[in-house]
Amino acid sequence: MIHSKRHGEILRLLKEEGTVTIASLADRLGVSLETVRRDVKPLTGNGSVLKMHGAIGLPSMAGEAPFERRMRDNAEAKRLIARMVAATIRDGESVMLDTGTTTSFLARELLGHRRLTVVTNSSDIARTLATVNGNKVYMAGGELRSDSGAAFGASAIDFVSRFSVSHAVISIGAVDAAAGLADYDLEEAEFARMVLSRGQRSLVITDHTKFGRQGLVQVCGFDGFSELATDQPPPRDIAAALAGAGARLSIAAA
Repeated sequence: MIHSKRHGEILRLLKEEGTVTIASLADRLGVSLETVRRDVKPLTGNGSVLKMHGAIGLPSMAGEAPFERRMRDNAEAKRLIARMVAATIRDGESVMLDTGTTTSFLARELLGHRRLTVVTNSSDIARTLATVNGNKVYMAGGELRSDSGAAFGASAIDFVSRFSVSHAVISIGAVDAAAGLADYDLEEAEFARMVLSRGQRSLVITDHTKFGRQGLVQVCGFDGFSELATDQPPPRDIAAALAGAGARLSIAAA
């Protein structure tokens, strides 16, 4: 691949993915790290590309919130999961959703539903589903996080604790065979734990990249929810832990 064609391929990858590491570019383009650095230099010099630590991105990303960037990670897998779960929710039912990129995808897949009652701490989910199709949306109060626009803390937990819903749905940052479900933030983990306790059906939605990760704060064990929905079969030890706890496993097909 000649120099100018590599420039075009680099820009194409950035438009699709937002950020790409130098190592990943070298692998995909079939060239050395030094060659990629030489290719990237004029692009960063003329402002077409933004240089980061060990990676490059588009200049438009400089002011982008981390939540918006995470919405692009494994987007197709999250969309498949969301579409599968949305098909199991009927018009007129009640749904509680915590903040997360996969739950935000679910909110978008629920736009075709009518007369839903939605309880959430996510301003993104609230904006998506409020004032359409006769929905009622209740949003937990408290200080909104700057990255996700979500409310956390004692007031948010107290608010959602007053509701009992048909479907309680959380996204999760880590699934480990020994530790169960975990997240990386204390307040997010506490809120997710409360959400799971408020549903007739308690559902965890996560893409396969979270399997085998160990988070900082435990949300619950495998007996703390009724179903896990994902895009690929989990590793054998996690599948065994789910089966042992009697939790249903649902896998979205492409």
